Amino acid sequence: MITVSSLPQQPGVYLFKDKEGKIIYIGKAKSLKSRVGSYFNASEKNAKTQVLVSHIADMDFIVVDSEVEALLLENRLIKQHKPKYNIDLKDGKTYAYIGLSLEEFPRIFSTRSVERGVKLFGPYTDGYSRKRVLDLAVRLFKLRVCRTMPKRACLNYHIGLCTAPCIGAVNKEGYAQQVREAILFLKGDTKEVVGRLNEEMKEASQGMRYEAALEIKRNIEAIDHLDEKQKVDLLKQFDQDVVVMRHDDSLAVVVLFSISRGVISGKKEFRFDYVPDVFVSFLTLYYSQNYVPQEIIVNEDLGEQREVVEAYLARFSTRVVRLTFPLRGEKHDLVLLAEKNALLALESVVLKTMQEKLYLPSIPYVIECFDISNLGDQFIVGGMTQWLCGMPNTKEYRRFEVRSVSRQDDFASMKEVVLRRYLRLRDEGLKMPDLIIIDGGLGQLGAALEALQSVGLHIPIIGLAKQEEEIYIPGSSEALRFDAASPMMLFIRQVRDSVHRFVLSYNRKKREMEFVK
Repeated sequence: MITVSSLPQQPGVYLFKDKEGKIIYIGKAKSLKSRVGSYFNASEKNAKTQVLVSHIADMDFIVVDSEVEALLLENRLIKQHKPKYNIDLKDGKTYAYIGLSLEEFPRIFSTRSVERGVKLFGPYTDGYSRKRVLDLAVRLFKLRVCRTMPKRACLNYHIGLCTAPCIGAVNKEGYAQQVREAILFLKGDTKEVVGRLNEEMKEASQGMRYEAALEIKRNIEAIDHLDEKQKVDLLKQFDQDVVVMRHDDSLAVVVLFSISRGVISGKKEFRFDYVPDVFVSFLTLYYSQNYVPQEIIVNEDLGEQREVVEAYLARFSTRVVRLTFPLRGEKHDLVLLAEKNALLALESVVLKTMQEKLYLPSIPYVIECFDISNLGDQFIVGGMTQWLCGMPNTKEYRRFEVRSVSRQDDFASMKEVVLRRYLRLRDEGLKMPDLIIIDGGLGQLGAALEALQSVGLHIPIIGLAKQEEEIYIPGSSEALRFDAASPMMLFIRQVRDSVHRFVLSYNRKKREMEFVK
């Protein structure tokens, strides 16, 4: 089961499930860990939230690249699953659209309701973006915005923002052409509009109407800015799956996104031992037992095996099946999104292995690692790097200029640095790490442990000796030895190497500053 502490500090969508595995609530978050954690902390909650929390038995999540993508994915998933507690989103009040009325002379407007007689474009995830698109459409295509046709021209006509069908200043055919161009623009097909504007800008410039040319140029730039598409909101006419695999020397993780007519409708994860060609084996085995979509987007070039696998999968489908390995574009963006989720799952497995092998009380989602650097008795400095959910958290890296030690003494220097770090966290009421890694053997570990005990702290701590890459734990003089090529040891060395580089760079900087003096 996924726990709050295992969630990443990244934007995404979370799915709460009841004891039967049914999705009962879907939400979006700028930070998954912070948002989901707010449901389970001691703060006061309204009655609806209390009832929701009482029914949560499990959860899942999908990581995305931005909060906007999280909004779009949340909306799509809610439409797909219709969770019990997503009342506000289900009744369609969250997102707004741009509408075109189906009248003889259509008007353009913003709306939150889905009604007959209106062509809708959207939804738009925030009011500012919607207003920009609406204002630009009015400026470019000069459509009417009034609810009822007036008997005389309004201000928009006089300032060049409407062609005034109300007074017959434009005929039905001319206005219909304006509407056709507006529809293309609102659908995202801006090529024709930009081409026309470029011609108008060129003519204005040649006619020395530079202010008009500048205004047209600004319109083109605005269109280019609005032309960016969200990769989780693709509009396709067929079903797709995105299947990616990430692995280390021994473990493989496959993440599968199901995309139903452009909408990410679900995520599945699979873990198994890594061997060559295991990806092809997974594809053939999984799709022999599950629905086969028209297109399967993968993150590996299957080479000559692609046609063989496609022919095999076609036996389980009534259509031709394509295996696509994209290198750019929207499909490649979807692959990157799935890979991000696969990496998180792979790193989570390594952290669970650390808990088991190192006898830790909990999974070490927050790891802090220390090292000391000096040049003889001079430039004695310490460094700390922090790793969060298996990834370096550089904003929490810390440097220390050792104050109490005037000669080369790694043990005393380590004691001072560790003491200063956790004395400050304790006094400020900040969260302690799940694991401390000391770059060194029994001596450095003992000094760090003494520092923690002197301020009444009990934090899991280990030492990593450089020479044999052995691990020491408190209370034992015998080193723990693991396969140097195992995922756990590769990760621990990666953490240790990060602090080693960090503290060396600080030492070098101190020497350079002294040299300048």
